[in-house]
Amino acid sequence: MDNLSALNTLYKTTPVDTDEVVRTRYGTSDDNGFASILAAAQNLLMETNAAQVNAQNEEIKFALGYADNTHDLMIAEQKASIALQYTVAIRDRFLQGYNQIMNMQV
Repeated sequence: MDNLSALNTLYKTTPVDTDEVVRTRYGTSDDNGFASILAAAQNLLMETNAAQVNAQNEEIKFALGYADNTHDLMIAEQKASIALQYTVAIRDRFLQGYNQIMNMQV
């Protein structure tokens, strides 16, 4: 096992440098049709929502005194923040592409 895969295993991260991992994680198929893009977007939104809910649950547990570890709270909040930033960036790129298509002359 090389260092990178050891780190991925330790921190439960997913390498995103291969197309197979992206297709597996976001449920896309080999074709580049609209259905696969829509499915990937839906999966991304569900993951972002799950991260937001997890962060809120960690905040509630910390506020009620059930958790005294601030590390879990900060990690959950950072994951939710990064997921939301990524989702917004994808939305902005999609809208930019849509606007380019709409401005094309036929």
